[in-house]
Amino acid sequence: MTNSYIRSHARHFNFNQFIKDAFNEDVGDGDHTSLSTIPASHKGKMRLFVKEDGILAGMEAAKEIFRITDPSFRFKQLIKDGTQVKKGDVAFEVTGNSQKLLTTERLVLNIMQRMSGIATHTYELMQLCKGTKAKVIDTRKTTPGFRFFEKWAVVIGGGANHRYGLFDMILIKDNHIDFAGGISKAIDAVHAYQKKNKKKLKVEIEVRSLNDIKEILKKGGVDRILIDNFTPAETKKAIALIDGKFQTESSGGINKKTIRAYAQTGVDFISVGALTHHVSSLDLSLKAVK
Repeated sequence: MTNSYIRSHARHFNFNQFIKDAFNEDVGDGDHTSLSTIPASHKGKMRLFVKEDGILAGMEAAKEIFRITDPSFRFKQLIKDGTQVKKGDVAFEVTGNSQKLLTTERLVLNIMQRMSGIATHTYELMQLCKGTKAKVIDTRKTTPGFRFFEKWAVVIGGGANHRYGLFDMILIKDNHIDFAGGISKAIDAVHAYQKKNKKKLKVEIEVRSLNDIKEILKKGGVDRILIDNFTPAETKKAIALIDGKFQTESSGGINKKTIRAYAQTGVDFISVGALTHHVSSLDLSLKAVK
């Protein structure tokens, strides 16, 4: 595989196994429609047509799916991931066994349509942050089993990934703080845990008030402060109080209407769960051509 995103997450996501499981779910004991209507030796060509303006994502995934399905497929890429596309554009052509092309069609479309929808939404939010230092990032509010593709789409759209899962960063949220007995106790427990287990994970902590921030400034021991469910005006006060001592992140129902106001507060990151859990797929169509 040549794609850097696939390589960098190979430890936590098995691309080949995902494709195998997807086909097991969809194909079962056979694509009986294609098997019954198309001769086994028939060769065909299909093109991916864009039916809606947006940001294209999933080209590299599609290429890999076709390669895994049948190495004899000939794939001709016409548009790169991350490209602004418009209705009528043709993204790729693929040629090969017609039965296998039809069996693979829906898997490719399901992945590319959702990835393109996420990339488009991410791009739109990043455009609204233009001229500020704020970076739009995702969350763990992803579809179980499909996180790899959803987070990949965020990156293609110009955003960035937060943590990939529970294993690659420590994020002390309100529930952790309450169960631990307070902010200082939670931070102390994290440091003791990391020392005992020889971990060096970045530490982020959520705050619910300016007083929480004051306690963290006094305590230290974290890398980023998550300013959750603050208004833009309250966030601006929080940013001034933190004064560059820690990275900052805003979250909590931020959308197209409000994101610019948050970006203008000087926050470093804006996490938007809706990037992956509340997004419309981009309309794409994979059609047979002569």
